[in-house]
Order: sequence, then C-alpha cells, then structure tokens
Amino acid sequence: MSSSPTFRRLPRAVREQQMLDAAVRVFSRRGYHAASMDDIAELAGISKPMVYAYLGTKEELFVACLHREGTRMLEAIAGAAAPDLPTDERLWRGLRAFFGFVGAHRDGWAVLYRQARGSQPFAGELAAMRTRMVEVVAGMLAHALRADGREVGETDLEVVAYALVGASESLADWLADHPEADPEQTATRMMSVAWLGAAQLLAGTTWPPPQV
Repeated sequence: MSSSPTFRRLPRAVREQQMLDAAVRVFSRRGYHAASMDDIAELAGISKPMVYAYLGTKEELFVACLHREGTRMLEAIAGAAAPDLPTDERLWRGLRAFFGFVGAHRDGWAVLYRQARGSQPFAGELAAMRTRMVEVVAGMLAHALRADGREVGETDLEVVAYALVGASESLADWLADHPEADPEQTATRMMSVAWLGAAQLLAGTTWPPPQV
C-alpha cells in the first residue's frame, strides 16, 4: 500500500502520531510478537516502508509507543492537582487523572502494562516508567505534607507511594476490562480503600504486630 497524497501533506509530527495510534491499537490487540508491520501500515493507511522510515524497526516502534503512552500518563498525573490543595484532595485528583487516562486510552494501557510487562527488553522500559510514577506520587505527597507543616520520613513516603501505585495498577487493569465503569468513581473507590490507611501511616501511626 502506498501512502495517500493527503497523508504526505500532513506535518511530520502529525504523521508520526497517526502511525503511533495505529501501532498502539495493533500491539494492544495482537501482542508484540503477533503484530506485524504490515498490520500497522494497513491500519494507518500508509506503506510499510514509510513506517520503517519514520519510526524504525518493530522493536523501536514498540518502544516509541511505550514512551508516548507513558509520557501522556505521567503528564496527566503530574498536572492534575494544584500544589496548595490538601494532601488527600491532591492525591485524589492524581488518581482521577490516572484512571481517566486508563479509561480514555485502554489500548495504551494494554501496551504499557500488559504487553510490555512480560516481553524483554521492554520490561526494563516499563520498570523505569513505574519508578518515575512512584517518584511523582511520593513528590506529590511530600509537597502537600510540607505545606501542612509536616515532615514524613523518606522510607514511609516511598512505601506509601509504592503501595498506592501497585494497588492503582491492579484496579486499572480491572477498569480496562470494564468499559462500563466510571473512571472518576473508580478513583474515589481507590481513595476509600487506600487513603484511610495511608493517612494513618503518614501521620506516624502503625499497626503493632502481635507478640509471638
């Protein structure tokens, strides 16, 4: 298939985004190994050589998809809450942005957290993105707590951030499989489950293990 004259007249950045849109859809539904560059080119309505010319090999294309979807997700979370909000509201807004991303970009979520998770070398890319997400959440919590005049140990912040990210990822997988579910309501449910315990830990209250 040759690319259409209309496609060739589009700005390069727009052409690349259209190719990435097609690639994300194909990778999410067929998996990395089963997906072919022919499939992606056909869905994008362009020639396979043009996909190679713009975005490289299938592995390079998959990494480009990971970076784009991961960047979109992190930017949505980081930009969701004003720094002067109370800690719980700031976190809830971040969760709402996260689940809103998953609800709006189910194919992107599938590429990020289903296809990449078990495929090398992409698992390393996913781990790096997850680390950045934990850092974003920990930084959000630390900033909000400092604004309240509270200091929390770095380990406690990291533990809470990892716990929130891990639980949110699991719930996001559920949301991705339930298109009828409301992302905002899912964020509120996540807050109900996670924040009550997280707030206590950040305040210095811990559960004492029984004496054995």
